[in-house]
Amino acid sequence: MIPAQAQQKLRKARHFLLARNFAQALPRYQKLSQLCSAEAVIWFEYGNAAAGVRNRELADRAWHKAIQLAPQNTELIIQIGHQYQALREPDKARSCFAQAAAADPRGINPRISLAVLSEQNHLLEQARAAVEECLAIDPRDDQARYFSAVLDRRENKLDQAERRLRDLIASAPKHPYVRYACRYELAQVLDRTDRFEEAMRLLAEAKQIVGGLTDTGLLLRGYDHGADSARRFTQNLPRTILRTWAEGYPEDQREAIPPLAFLGGHPRSGTTLLEQVLDAHPAVAALDEPSAFVDIIEPEFNEPKELTNSRINTLRRIYIQALLQEAGAAAEGKLLVDKNPSPTARLPLWLRVFPELRVVIALRDPRDVVLSCYFQNILLNATNANFLSFERVAKHYADLMDIWLAVREWDGFAWLETRYEDMVANLEREGRRVTEFLGLSWHDDQARFYEKSQTKQFYSPTYQDVTRPVYTRSVGRWRAYEKYLAPLLPALEPYCRRFGYG
Repeated sequence: MIPAQAQQKLRKARHFLLARNFAQALPRYQKLSQLCSAEAVIWFEYGNAAAGVRNRELADRAWHKAIQLAPQNTELIIQIGHQYQALREPDKARSCFAQAAAADPRGINPRISLAVLSEQNHLLEQARAAVEECLAIDPRDDQARYFSAVLDRRENKLDQAERRLRDLIASAPKHPYVRYACRYELAQVLDRTDRFEEAMRLLAEAKQIVGGLTDTGLLLRGYDHGADSARRFTQNLPRTILRTWAEGYPEDQREAIPPLAFLGGHPRSGTTLLEQVLDAHPAVAALDEPSAFVDIIEPEFNEPKELTNSRINTLRRIYIQALLQEAGAAAEGKLLVDKNPSPTARLPLWLRVFPELRVVIALRDPRDVVLSCYFQNILLNATNANFLSFERVAKHYADLMDIWLAVREWDGFAWLETRYEDMVANLEREGRRVTEFLGLSWHDDQARFYEKSQTKQFYSPTYQDVTRPVYTRSVGRWRAYEKYLAPLLPALEPYCRRFGYG
C-alpha cells in the first residue's frame, strides 16, 4: 500500500513518465523508491524512467528489485521482460518470461512472449515448445493457435499453416491482434502459392479491422502535417546549405567520432539485406533501426532556438555512445552503419549534426515497394497508418523520396544509390561497390551474410528474409497485382523514371 503522502508525488512522477519526460521523472522516482521501498510497482516505473535516460545499469537494478519484491506477480515480470526487449536485451527478456511462466503454470502470456522472442531470434524449436505448452493449457487459445501457424509458415509447412489459419478465422477469434494478424498471415501464404486475388481480399479485411481499432484519420492528419513541413523545409534550402553549415561548424570545432554511415531509403527497398551484407564485414558494425537518432537528435530540432556548436558536439557524443552501447564491445574501432529507412526524411538533420556522414540510399522498383509495404502487418502509428491503403502507401513513398531527390542535389556530401535488383542479380558486384564507397575492401564473409544473420535478432519487419541466401522472387512481384496498383501507376511513374525503372 502506497502511503497517502506519497500518492501525489507518484501522480506527478507518472505524469512525466507518460509524457516521456524521463529527466523530470527520474529524480521523483528516486525519492519515491526511498519513501515506498517495498512497492514493486514503483521500482518497476523507476526502472522505466532510468531506461528512458539510457541509464541501463540503474534500470537493471530497479527492475531486479521489483522482481525481488513481487516474484509471483507474473504480469509485472512480463512487463519488465518487454522493457528488456525494447532495450534490445533478449537474454534478459527471455529470463523474465521464463520466470513468469514458472510462477504461473497455467499462464499463456509469458509462454507466448517466450515463443515470439524465440521466433525473432530464429530459435524455432524453442518457439514451438513454448507454443505447445500454451496449447496444452488451452487448445482454443487464439494467440497460441495463431502463432503455431506462423511457425508452420516459417518452417515452410504452407499447407498446414493454411489449414490452421482458415480454422482460426472461421472460429471468429476474440483477441484483437489475432483477428487481423491471422488474415495478414494467410495472405502471405496465399501470395507464396500464387493465389493473388484471395490474398488481396484477406488484406482488405485485415486493414478494415485494424482501421476500426483506432482513429486512423487523426493519425494520418498528424502524419500529413509533419510530412508536409519536412518537405517544405528541405525543398526551400539552397543547394549550398551544407557549405553554409560547415562555415559555422568547421571541422576543427567538431568532436571526433568513429567512422559513421547512414543507410536509408524507403521501407521495403532492401535496406535490411544490404545492412546484413555490410555487417558481415569484420570492420563494420551495422545496427538495425536503432532509436538513437529519433530519441537524441530529432527532438532538438523541435525547439525554436538555434543549436550551438557545443550542443551539437554533445549530441554527437551521446548519439555515438548510444550506438556503441547497443552494438556492444565488438563494435569498438569499426565503421558504424545506422540502417534506418523512415528517418531518411530527416536527412537534413543528419547532415547538420554529422557533416562527415556517408549516405547510402537503397532503391527498389517503386511499384514493388508499394506492394510490399501493403503486405506488412506492423505496429500502427502515425507513419504506418499510411500502409492501410495503396493510395496512402504511394503518398508516403512520394513524401520520403521527394526529400531524398532534393537532398541529393546538395553540394558537398558523399552519397551513393544502390538498387535492390542489382544486389539480387549479383550480390558480390553490387555489395563490393557499396563496401568500397564506405572506404573498405570487399570481404569474403559478406557473400555468406546469412550465416551471421541466423544468430542475430532483428527489429525490422523483414527479419525472416535475411537468414537465407538472396532470392529473386520479389523482383517484379508487383506485376501479379497490377490491376490493384493500376490507379497508382501514374503517380509512381515519375519515380520509376527518375530511378531507372521502366
